[in-house]
Amino acid sequence: MDINQRIAQRLRELRDAQGLSLALLAERSGVSKSNISLIERGESSATATVLDKLSAALGVTVASLFEKPAEDAPSPVARVQDQPVWTDPASGYVRRNLSPAIYSPNQLVEVNFPAGQRVAYETSTRDVDVHQQVWIIEGRMEVSVGDTQWTLETGDCLAMRLDQPIAYHNPTGKPARYLVSLVTQAHRAPRREA
Repeated sequence: MDINQRIAQRLRELRDAQGLSLALLAERSGVSKSNISLIERGESSATATVLDKLSAALGVTVASLFEKPAEDAPSPVARVQDQPVWTDPASGYVRRNLSPAIYSPNQLVEVNFPAGQRVAYETSTRDVDVHQQVWIIEGRMEVSVGDTQWTLETGDCLAMRLDQPIAYHNPTGKPARYLVSLVTQAHRAPRREA
């Protein structure tokens, strides 16, 4: 199964599990119904920005969209040849989901980011809190979180919460490579005083 087919199947599974129609997912995500339909049929390769909007509307991380369909007993090991690799059609950035299919609140993603490219996410409120750390393995990246921008060099690590717009930019003439660690926590209901 190619990566677009995997995304298509996973998107349908998540939407069906939540009982969402195409129209309701379109309304929640800001992605057109026809575009979602094309993605779910594997006829369109969504950009990183579109996948971010869909995952936010479904209350999951983007990494969740690359997971294999549910299995009876997922393995705690993710062999390199089985790790899904996806290329953003707009920027050419390549992401590899490193985490095994077994449930964990922590997900690891390796990103190879082309020289001179930029990707912006309109990250919105989700039904879960997602905390992310970006560790630069090689190269340099500019990362904007809301109105704050950081320039990260090899070895630098940035922690953030995915609850506001985030942009990644490689301002150099060389590719950059970094590791992303995502931790998901369910929202907790506020405590009521007795």
